[in-house]
Amino acid sequence: MEKYEHKYGAEQIQVLEGLEAVRKRPGMYIGSTSVRGLHHLVYEIVDNGVDEALAGYCKEINVIIEPGNVISVEDNGRGIPVEVHPKTGISTAETVYTVLHAGGKFGGDSGYKVSGGLHGVGASVVNALSNWTEVTIKRDGNLYQMKFEKGKTVQKLEKIGTAKGTGTKVRFLADDTIFETTDYEYDVLEKRFREIAFLTKGLKITIEDQREETPKKAEFCFEGGLISFVEFLNKNKEKLHKSPIYIEKNGEVPVEIAIQYTSSYSENIYTFVNNINTIEGGTHLEGFKRSLTKVFNDYARGHNILKEKDSNLQGEDIREGITAVVSVKVKEPQFEGQTKTKLGNSEVTGVVQSMVNEALSAFLEENPSVAKAVLEKCISASRAREAARKARELARKKSSLETSTLPGKLADCSSKNPDECEVYIVEGDSAGGSAKQGRDRKFQAILPLWGKMLNVEKARADKIYGNDKLNPVILAVGAGIGSDFDVTKIRYGKVIIMADADVDGAHIRTLLLTFFFRYMRPLIENGNVYLAQPPLYKLSKKGMEDRYCYTDEDLEIAYKELEEKGIGREQLGLQRYKGLGEMNPEQLWETTMNPETRTLVKVTMDDAIKADEIFSLLMGDEVEPRRNFIQANAKYVKNLDI
Repeated sequence: MEKYEHKYGAEQIQVLEGLEAVRKRPGMYIGSTSVRGLHHLVYEIVDNGVDEALAGYCKEINVIIEPGNVISVEDNGRGIPVEVHPKTGISTAETVYTVLHAGGKFGGDSGYKVSGGLHGVGASVVNALSNWTEVTIKRDGNLYQMKFEKGKTVQKLEKIGTAKGTGTKVRFLADDTIFETTDYEYDVLEKRFREIAFLTKGLKITIEDQREETPKKAEFCFEGGLISFVEFLNKNKEKLHKSPIYIEKNGEVPVEIAIQYTSSYSENIYTFVNNINTIEGGTHLEGFKRSLTKVFNDYARGHNILKEKDSNLQGEDIREGITAVVSVKVKEPQFEGQTKTKLGNSEVTGVVQSMVNEALSAFLEENPSVAKAVLEKCISASRAREAARKARELARKKSSLETSTLPGKLADCSSKNPDECEVYIVEGDSAGGSAKQGRDRKFQAILPLWGKMLNVEKARADKIYGNDKLNPVILAVGAGIGSDFDVTKIRYGKVIIMADADVDGAHIRTLLLTFFFRYMRPLIENGNVYLAQPPLYKLSKKGMEDRYCYTDEDLEIAYKELEEKGIGREQLGLQRYKGLGEMNPEQLWETTMNPETRTLVKVTMDDAIKADEIFSLLMGDEVEPRRNFIQANAKYVKNLDI
């Protein structure tokens, strides 16, 4: 290997002082410098107020997005200590904002029993990654203030007046030379603060967006805590019992759980550690699942609901239709997993399991009608699971599901490399025919679908195997479904839904996305599902290249640009595409399938709670919430074909 000629001595070894390391490698501290990392700055400061609330000292947190994307976070906690710190020789408040790993969250004698802030880097990292930061503190009847620029102190902590009460207010402007964008998304922040309010019983959180002429504002405070959370999650679902089951125990590891069963067939369990969403689960989830399976089987045996000859109910039977939130508080949480959101503390499994065993057993004994309703559903789920197993085996024998047999209508591509292959799931035979002729056969496969598709939100897995509309999709993707799904076996790196830009097309997209969400969720989580964007309009004129427009806004822009070139609207032919079948193969390739010119929308899983809510609302059994949603959103509908 060729040597790289350069000096390598003491002067080449960089020593980054203070917060320089954060500015040099921001991703190490906040994950990324994308919009996700930008929002993380706000969460870090809000979490300091939440920690005060968990300690019993804060009742209210107010967040404002000021004009110019300045963030203001104010809490009524104890206020950051202001006295000189014995180790740093500067005020404790300045130490917190300028020294990494300086906080009240370390060791057994720390300022907090538990906290959401894991590393004590929150305040100092936000300071380092901001153009400027201003901190105002109310404590001991006085008002103090200090200011920073890019992490460096420009105004040391000084007393600027007197004040009633206590608390801390932080204002900062994120550094636009570090972040890809400094434009906050109100909806993302609002969702997170609602979640925090659910998890922190009695804490009032307000968020206000002052950037527009008409400010947006939301206020969250839930005295019911996790009970309110579960009721919110199930608001569009038919409940098997009126009130959620609530379990709480304050010990060495405080545990809080709320459970409610619905008539749906999906399982929704959300877990949190110190208010951090552990999307990959972990030991607290493991303990909860173990206990749930044991308690319901023991109850069913003890009350002769399961006979001696019957097999035990499996965990998946007992979790069908469950909505649960599991929240634990751990002094020294250990996280693992790809995204560091999986709890690894082994002792938590036993704590949760023991607590749920005791509390849930007592609840079922005291509420036999709830126990009966849930167990009837569990037994029905067990029978369906067995039927699904037989149907799955039959499907494998009949169509060699585990071999290379593919659905007859699939026009496959010649490449076998999933990374470069893509399959278009196309609505209708006519559009499928155009797509087959217009595609690039090397890497593009076409699977036409026709007829009414099964709504999986209202069907169990046993109804899906062998379904003549869904089975071709299962075979084409090639990775199984449900608990058998293996994302490493997918045959195509991109699964693209291509449907008409009308009501029927939207319905088909929703049905397919519901199926992927419920039975092939890793496909979405892995970023393999896309929506094609066919054009709505074509503008044409003799001697001019056709111009395609994908929205009404595109059409208006095209008209204006052509008018500037001396081509008036009256000179142009306008075609409104009502379906993909109206386009010939060349047009379909040029507008919707050519990787160099097409537009694809990736389907993401950023908000599983919101996704579950929307699928349940649009595709579930409850009519009233769906009617309300349609009435509230009808005014936003465009391109409605009747």
